Amino acid sequence: MRCLCSTFPWVQPVTKRSCWKLPDCAASSSITARTMSLRSGVLRLLKKTSSTQSLQKKRLHSVAVIGAPFSKGQKWQGTEHGPAAIRSAGLIDRLSSIGCSVYDVGDLNFDQVPDDQLYNNTVKYPRTVGLACQRLAKEVNRVIGAGHTCVTLGGDHSLALGSVSGHAQQYPDLCVIWVDAHADINTPLTTMSGNLHGQPVSFLVKELQDKVPLIPGFSWAKPCISTSDIVYIGLRDLDAAEQFILKKYNITFFSMRQIDRIGIQKVMERTFDQLLGRRQRAIHLSFDIDAFDPTLAPATGTPVIGGLTYREGIYITEEIHSTGMLSALDLVEVNPILGATSDEVKATASLAVDVVASSLGQTRECAHRIIHELPTPGTAFETDGEEQIRI
Repeated sequence: MRCLCSTFPWVQPVTKRSCWKLPDCAASSSITARTMSLRSGVLRLLKKTSSTQSLQKKRLHSVAVIGAPFSKGQKWQGTEHGPAAIRSAGLIDRLSSIGCSVYDVGDLNFDQVPDDQLYNNTVKYPRTVGLACQRLAKEVNRVIGAGHTCVTLGGDHSLALGSVSGHAQQYPDLCVIWVDAHADINTPLTTMSGNLHGQPVSFLVKELQDKVPLIPGFSWAKPCISTSDIVYIGLRDLDAAEQFILKKYNITFFSMRQIDRIGIQKVMERTFDQLLGRRQRAIHLSFDIDAFDPTLAPATGTPVIGGLTYREGIYITEEIHSTGMLSALDLVEVNPILGATSDEVKATASLAVDVVASSLGQTRECAHRIIHELPTPGTAFETDGEEQIRI
């Protein structure tokens, strides 16, 4: 028997009285195996780090904007004009000014299915919504696969079923941060309104698969996240069934009461602790403009008093950007028709632009393109004599 401590000085005994001993042949093979395992672990770490850095670099510099003019997931007309309002508020120029290479896909075309009857005498436009989400999923999958960060401009929040599903095809291990006044996790069997913009999360979560019926238009949709992969921020208007689901399945959420109690900084720390921890993975941010207080975002269909302040909302997006892992973003429920005045519409659309821009790198310290070095003076200087002659 040989003592490993004498043969390999870097192997330290557990205590002063004991050291690790193996038969001569076993010692050699064990050290070889340990070295190979260590080398393999280092290579995996380097590969993961390199892949993550490459992913971050692509996300930071290339952004695809998809317009999703759609309103059949809720009762109000007008969200189909949301993408145009946000673009008109200067989104593309703003993103370009902070150094993003912007590829504007334009607006997708969504068809309304004729004779789209209610499901279970409750759920409205199931075939139309399902088809729209499927169309969006394909486009999100395409642009993320091409190396862009994907920005989806809604449209109503039912579209998140499509954007998250398309994103998950490229990054199956993604996580979701859902910023909203509402949980949008009713099932087709628990919804009171029948509006599908209040149900997309139930179709996405694997643990609810046996609670969600196969409704017309949704045969393509497959659950792609677990309950531990999503965190809600800003909730303040839950239906009874939604509250039951959140508690029964231990889904993490931060209501406005909790934000008031612990502060937005702690909320984001806890969000990242759960979703990222010691690993890095793609983040999907789904941001409903009604997460803000209605005094800031009045042109939306389901406003709820007591929402996020401007500073809280922008802090959320700045912190998400700082992770370097944002891969896709939804900005939904801007409804220009519901603004009482043109100023309310402009305020809501401008706020949407701020949310997107801060998610992609704009900071409150500097809202312009980042520079990496200062210019230096030229070398052609006048002598004192030449300067005196000139003067």
